[in-house]
Amino acid sequence: MSAFDALVRPALVRIAAPGTGYDPFGDRYWGTGFFIAPGWVLTCAHVVAEGGSAVWRSEPAVGITWEDGKTTRETTGTVVLALPRPDRPEDPPDRWAFPDIALVRVTGAQKASCVRLSERPAVWPAAVSLHGWSRETGELGIRHVHGTLNGSDGQALVTRGVMPVEGCSGGPVVDHAQGAVVGLNKGRGPDGGAVVPVTALRRLHDLPGGEAMGEALRAHDRYHLDRYRSLDDRPDWTRAQLLLPGSPGVGPGLRTQLHGRFAELPAPTAPGEIMNLIDQVKAWIRDDSLPDALEDDPRTWSEGAGLLRGLRAVHGSAARDLDLDAVLLYAAHVVRHLSVRYGERVDTAGLTRWIVDESGDADRHLRREIDRLVTPGKPAPFSVREPRARADVLLEIDTPRYDRRYPWRVKLLLDGHTVSPLHCDDRGVERSRLRETLREPLADALRRGDSGAHLAAVEAVLPRELFDEPLDTWRLEPSQEPEDAWSATLGQRRIVVIRDARRHGREPSPEWRDRWEAADGGPLRGAPLRAEVPGAGRDAHTARVRRETWAETYDRLREAGGGTVPVYCGPVGSGDGLMAMNAALTAGHPLALWRTGAHDHTDCEEFHERAHRLLAKAVTAQGLRGPVRSLRTRAPDRAALAWAETIAVLYDPPDRPPHGGRLEAPPLLGEGDL
Repeated sequence: MSAFDALVRPALVRIAAPGTGYDPFGDRYWGTGFFIAPGWVLTCAHVVAEGGSAVWRSEPAVGITWEDGKTTRETTGTVVLALPRPDRPEDPPDRWAFPDIALVRVTGAQKASCVRLSERPAVWPAAVSLHGWSRETGELGIRHVHGTLNGSDGQALVTRGVMPVEGCSGGPVVDHAQGAVVGLNKGRGPDGGAVVPVTALRRLHDLPGGEAMGEALRAHDRYHLDRYRSLDDRPDWTRAQLLLPGSPGVGPGLRTQLHGRFAELPAPTAPGEIMNLIDQVKAWIRDDSLPDALEDDPRTWSEGAGLLRGLRAVHGSAARDLDLDAVLLYAAHVVRHLSVRYGERVDTAGLTRWIVDESGDADRHLRREIDRLVTPGKPAPFSVREPRARADVLLEIDTPRYDRRYPWRVKLLLDGHTVSPLHCDDRGVERSRLRETLREPLADALRRGDSGAHLAAVEAVLPRELFDEPLDTWRLEPSQEPEDAWSATLGQRRIVVIRDARRHGREPSPEWRDRWEAADGGPLRGAPLRAEVPGAGRDAHTARVRRETWAETYDRLREAGGGTVPVYCGPVGSGDGLMAMNAALTAGHPLALWRTGAHDHTDCEEFHERAHRLLAKAVTAQGLRGPVRSLRTRAPDRAALAWAETIAVLYDPPDRPPHGGRLEAPPLLGEGDL
């Protein structure tokens, strides 16, 4: 038995119907769970589902029993977060999809022993042990088995040659090299077991009420700091980790102290807020501005520090560990970031003193940088970026390939030029399912791109037949309550623009480059996309006398001066609108305004007049996006702005990915290398 087996045992809980006690016959035993913090138990969703609909109605319907020394303690718990969660409480699914996790709030367990969660993904192959309660041998008791974590099936981690004992579902999986819990048992397979990685807990943060997950993790970090500081002679996780072989740098004691101090701070709002600080740290450490290839989605300040572990610089045959420098600089960035955001409302004094003390032996350049970050009133040092979104989101949809199915990709655009792929489906989906299919991939990308109050824009690179797809009206969160009908749409909350997929497959034409340069410098002026647009002239009936041909439209728009923006009171994804849009794009126009709704508008004259005023006020291409977002926000509440309800904007710089010779994220270097 390893030291960690002994540490796991007091944190294990039996989950059953309330009031069953030890229940030696196991008739009402459901499965295993474990304390991750006093008052918080983690287990599988399918384990608590044995309690029926009362569990999903947030009733205290989960019986929790654990061993406190020689004393057996019992209480009840309430499921506060679960994924998946049955759509109908009385009708749970037959098979529980990944990640199959549940967070249970437990009363009367403020002195419970807790496991140590890893703050970074498991690295396999890894020696692990699987723990849980089981009645497989006839009597209910604690079982543990040792084996190897061999890989991943894309979501769950997979053990080979070791079978989790029946009844251990929901129990912890301990990585012996890390000395921490890296996952929980999900179930048994033909050759081994499936393990839900602790990184899957991130998905609970995004559920309604997800702040409970952050509350539990902060309680976890405070618990381990208190245990490490305690004079109690009982073994604890941090001291057990100190006995593990490891390289110099961020040791277990330092991590415990840092994470405990992070737990006292306001939580980050999104992964992009954390990754933005990590990007800045790596840029300073490496002394370059190249966006990092590593893409992750940490949800706590502690997880962010974990992503900096193992950094090394290699110079010739010599290597130098940089993770301690990086973690201390990251902590200083957190102090600076929260001080700017909250001012005196957040107390960072304790963390600041700790950072200064721990960096006393550091390189003088690092000490100077940290001092600039944590000292109030000092100007921002080199490593602090101008406040902005960490990245924009690139949505690419291709023309259909199979059965009218549209392949799609969701990426981050980190600096306007470097692309980091996140999600894709080369098989594609039908147009009617695009909104449903892209909801979660887009939400995930936006969480990574946002940095605090600075929100990522969405650039949709579309085939022309999809130019009228109302992306700006999409809601990325499924409706939970009737009031959700009034929640902000994608286009009301953030900038959403359309770009042309076809012309990005080759080098930009001279006309396209010239027109973008003119639009970028301004001023802007409107011109009809089609000369016979109803209401575009003084006499709408006269304007319809003769339909402008493609050649005539192209010739007119080709001769239009720099800064001209085609405007159309109708859709452009089919019919006359598509023909005219083809002409405008061939003539190199990077900007256009139109209405995605049907052609039955009666206010086209007003639309054109307002569009011309909007363009004149925007002055430049860059100045156009914000006012369009404002129009989308106000239009539903004011009848006078009905002309703007379905407004769409083409905003298509020629040198922004994707384009011929696409720029992707740089390849990953060797593990730990800079």
